[in-house]
Amino acid sequence: MNILTKPKPAAPAKRQLTPGQRREINWGLIFLSPWIVGFLIFTAIPMVVSLVMSFTNYNPIQADATRFVAFQNYGRIFDDPQVFNAVGVTLRFVLISVPLSIILPLGLALLVNAKQLLGKNVFRTLFYMPYMIPVVAGVMVWGGILNSDSGWLNRFLQWALGVQGPQWLQDENWVLTALAIMGFWGVGNTMLIMLAGLQNVPTELYEAAKVDGATAPRMFLSITVPMISPIIFYNLTLSLIGTFQYFTQAYIISNGRGDPNGATMFYNLYLYKTAFAFLDMGYGATLAWMMFIVVLLLTVLLFKTQNRWVYYAGGND
Repeated sequence: MNILTKPKPAAPAKRQLTPGQRREINWGLIFLSPWIVGFLIFTAIPMVVSLVMSFTNYNPIQADATRFVAFQNYGRIFDDPQVFNAVGVTLRFVLISVPLSIILPLGLALLVNAKQLLGKNVFRTLFYMPYMIPVVAGVMVWGGILNSDSGWLNRFLQWALGVQGPQWLQDENWVLTALAIMGFWGVGNTMLIMLAGLQNVPTELYEAAKVDGATAPRMFLSITVPMISPIIFYNLTLSLIGTFQYFTQAYIISNGRGDPNGATMFYNLYLYKTAFAFLDMGYGATLAWMMFIVVLLLTVLLFKTQNRWVYYAGGND
């Protein structure tokens, strides 16, 4: 029996670049070179150095005693009770902060996108402006607002509800909630992205739904949420990564000590103290790489779930 085999397609001829195309490529590389050099100096090389350092007992004061310890630092993580405390603090904050970082900007975006709202541009500007304020200045302002004795928030609770507010920054049961409230200060950027997504939803879908008698909550759940699900997914990914990197606010309110009673000793803060206060650079680099691996796995897991709840008009492929 003769077997007919399909002839292999001929390899495409190598494309010859014209002098003009080579010149464009060279200029493109020249303009990209500052970014490439910066990436190598400030990101790629430090990452490689920290990976190598994680397999040593490097201490800058005793640099001569540096030796290769293989995976000893990685095993030390599982015997360090401070690591488990820091992971617990970080995870509790993730559970509080990440859902609110999606729900609150979405609610504000719906508000400033409502047809009935007068002065939309004024409200959009007002909600976005706090995002422009530096984080340190924002934390100092919120430190005054959340002051248990003279803060505006407790005074408002006393006036409106007749209750004495908690000691937001001194009570270990309330300090994470206080930090989450501080995070509301900077939701303006996420709100703008959500607003752009809302304005791209085709109005024909709402008009067809109204003809079918759909209620407003039904249209929100069946039209708005699916149509802006890529925007929600994008912000959810950024929020998850950013929350695991939480550091500045916790460092400022506790002067890096993790007060009260270790309730603000986030993983990143413990990593910083280990590497730059105790100068245990090898172990600090190991903590950094463990966090990188965990966040990378969670991000990959999040991407794996997008086929189940994220709608792309052009398909998921």
